[in-house]
Amino acid sequence: MLINCDIKGLEVVVAAELSDDKVLKNEIISGVDTHGDNQKRFSLPDRVTAKRFIFKLLYGATAYGYSVDSDFLGVGYSEKRWQEVIDEFYNKYQGIAKWHTRIILEAKEKGWLSIPSGRSYEFRPKQLARGDLKWPLTQIKNYPVQGFGADLVMLARIEFFRNFMASGLTGYFIQTVHDSLVIDSPLQNVEKIVNLLTDAVDKVPLLCYNNWKYNFTLPLTCEIQVGKNKKELYDYKQWKESL
Repeated sequence: MLINCDIKGLEVVVAAELSDDKVLKNEIISGVDTHGDNQKRFSLPDRVTAKRFIFKLLYGATAYGYSVDSDFLGVGYSEKRWQEVIDEFYNKYQGIAKWHTRIILEAKEKGWLSIPSGRSYEFRPKQLARGDLKWPLTQIKNYPVQGFGADLVMLARIEFFRNFMASGLTGYFIQTVHDSLVIDSPLQNVEKIVNLLTDAVDKVPLLCYNNWKYNFTLPLTCEIQVGKNKKELYDYKQWKESL
């Protein structure tokens, strides 16, 4: 059986952590449906669109980008309307707005940014034909979130693999797919492996401190699916009830 362990809302959690945005951190800790709330607040057509909107904004998306993005063409918003949605987002999550401003200034001043795991990213402006300098703003916003998220997944991967090997359970740790851990296991070992995966993800904030002396303040949780193949994956609880 294939087991897919997806770390829930990884980029949103990492952005909330790095920016120390009080509103978003409170939503995560309180279990608020952030995407559902934002769908209503930003007058977006559905929850999926609201989810795509926040993820792409954290990656540095612009109003123009949304207006021509195939994922949002059905929304029908103009560039001006998308800018209003972005402004409303930053009005709600002022900590993220200040953080974006801060890291852009820092990248321009120092030429690089570092994240809590010790990874650093170098940034250089491109000189345009008319002599102006264009900084890679999308990358400046995106790299810290993606990089720190990848390092957190690495901690979960190592913790799970160590415990999996020590357990003596039969199975194969196939790969990491972005923020997911994928395991191939005999049916009789699924429940035990699911428990190992859940424990590994839950332990990441502690591992973050143990490895990098960084106090990760937010919980990390996971969603687990099980099935015969990638096409036929089902929520673990539903799959278990169907046995």
